[in-house]
Amino acid sequence: MTPYFSDQDVTLYLGDVAEVLPTLGTFDAVVTDPPYGETSLDWDVYPVGWPQLVSDHASSMWCFGSMRMFLDHVDDFAGWRMSQDVIWNKGAGTSPATDRFRRVHEHVLHFYRGPWRDTHHDTPRVQIMGRARSSRSSSGPGPSTHAGYGPSAWVDNGTRLIESVIHAPKDRTGKATNPTAKPVGLLELLITYCTPPGAMVLDPFAGSGSTAVAARHIGRRAVLVEKREEQCEAVAQRLAQGVLDLAADA
Repeated sequence: MTPYFSDQDVTLYLGDVAEVLPTLGTFDAVVTDPPYGETSLDWDVYPVGWPQLVSDHASSMWCFGSMRMFLDHVDDFAGWRMSQDVIWNKGAGTSPATDRFRRVHEHVLHFYRGPWRDTHHDTPRVQIMGRARSSRSSSGPGPSTHAGYGPSAWVDNGTRLIESVIHAPKDRTGKATNPTAKPVGLLELLITYCTPPGAMVLDPFAGSGSTAVAARHIGRRAVLVEKREEQCEAVAQRLAQGVLDLAADA
């Protein structure tokens, strides 16, 4: 299959994921934002069965979605195990229903297949301000506050795990390409977690192309699939900007 766009870091294919995926090989991880199927927009149709399709090509996957989407299609994720969920607080949202809370967040779930020890996971850390609390800390001989974890000791190196609720503004550059564009900075964190440097990432629903932009920034490569030609054209133009997209989510 001939790519719609290709350079040394990114390959973009125009077509339906069910038709394109069988022509591709394996990947280190999938990072994607599928259609949720929650609006009347013509492109917002959930592709039933897609998680099983990508399971032949990767054993680690970050997937954006609403809780409704995941619950409505729970059977599609059979065979995948969920390791954790991250909440993206986008700071602004829409309220199509006036009798409910205004939703300003989306879920991002990490799934894996096979043994957890064989699944790459490297959580990014953040530098804390001020003096570290101590050079070494331990939960001591008493019961742990987290059942099953037990006592632990660690060296305080002045960093902390990034929290599971991530505040990130919408990707304004990507939004011009696709109204549901995800922040490049958030995608960089997700890709860093699930892949080593030089890895290959698959996004079967390219949308705005932000997955590829994020992969470029942190030294990964990406393969994208998108079925809408107008989207492919917009993504190709965005990717052709190269380093000009470094401030996409600033």
